[in-house]
Amino acid sequence: MTTVETSAWTKGVGGSDAETELAQLTDRLHGCQPISTDEHKTRLAGLAQRMRETGYDAVYLDAGSNLTYYTGFKWWGSERLVGALVKPDASITYVGPAFETGTLTSYMRLDSPLITWEEHEDPYALCAAHLPAGARIGLDPATPLFRVTGLINAFNGQAQDAAEIILPARARKSEAELALMQATKTATLAVHQAAARILRAGISTGEVEAFIHAAHKAIGAPGGSTFCIVLFGPDTAFPHGVAAPKTLDEGDMVLIDTGCAIHGYQSDITRTYVFGAPTDRQRKVWEDEHACQQAAFRAAQLGQPCHAADDAARAESERRGYGPGYQLPGIPHRTGHGIGLDIHEGPYLVGGDTTLLDIGMCFSNEPMICVPGEFGIRLEDHFYMTADGPRWFTRPSPSIDNPFGL
Repeated sequence: MTTVETSAWTKGVGGSDAETELAQLTDRLHGCQPISTDEHKTRLAGLAQRMRETGYDAVYLDAGSNLTYYTGFKWWGSERLVGALVKPDASITYVGPAFETGTLTSYMRLDSPLITWEEHEDPYALCAAHLPAGARIGLDPATPLFRVTGLINAFNGQAQDAAEIILPARARKSEAELALMQATKTATLAVHQAAARILRAGISTGEVEAFIHAAHKAIGAPGGSTFCIVLFGPDTAFPHGVAAPKTLDEGDMVLIDTGCAIHGYQSDITRTYVFGAPTDRQRKVWEDEHACQQAAFRAAQLGQPCHAADDAARAESERRGYGPGYQLPGIPHRTGHGIGLDIHEGPYLVGGDTTLLDIGMCFSNEPMICVPGEFGIRLEDHFYMTADGPRWFTRPSPSIDNPFGL
């Protein structure tokens, strides 16, 4: 039996070109303000309070997003130790290679001491020497294993994972953080709309990815896209892509998942639609996916465990004939992830996550339906928890015929 087309060409898809669309994009992020020094000090004060309650003499923050969150200091991770030691009085001491002193100092948002090590010296011993003998130190959970081993040895075993006092504050976003993420998500949605308009038969995924990167720069994201997944046709059934992606044909499902960042805060939005006129089959699965996304949103209520949203999406999919569980056709992965300075951060909307939903928590909502050999559909928007329940950052895609609500 041949599936027939039941509607006109998808609205907002095709009909333009990259040059035209880039010329129409404007900087949407120029007014965004970085997190203030006062907010970083407040974050450190909270961490210090939790240190006193749990008996840590110091916490080590490694180069990466936890260091940025608490101090505003941005540095990339490498084999060389760069980080900060936080004490229970909320004071911080930066640690890094001596030859990087000038550069390290220029990245400091909070004016604090810097202790340095020469290339032949042991940076772990330097950290231990900075604290009293027998000090108990909590470790950044993102610290690489080789560095964890070095610190455990330097502190004679008195070093342990401090995730329980480092991460919870990050899960609850401030108004300033919410504003930055609102800006990036709104901007990325505009990029999605522009990307949809440049599609044409025969276009490659690489060409679309390059356009999206340039478009993110045009809307004010200095680094362009932080990531980008573009898939066509049967390839869309693979959540994170294939080794040799196909070019676009009329009638293909199109899946684009991308984001950008401003002052470190991330966007991450997925749109799935048809290049052409949707078939009955494509329409049915798209509407099933939309219903699962809405079910997860309704279940995300204050005081409920994070897994409740995943439970609701999975129950809706099974009611519609998918699964059960992670079986395909159905939902192969969790419903959502936290987001902030990292694209993926805890807590998660997944079975077994008993974290209670609280004001300020932010999540993706993307219970993707995959139909092997045919296509996959992921509709991804993000919401944040308010005193009145969940609130969308971006309006979910309203229909397969008009995915951007034009």
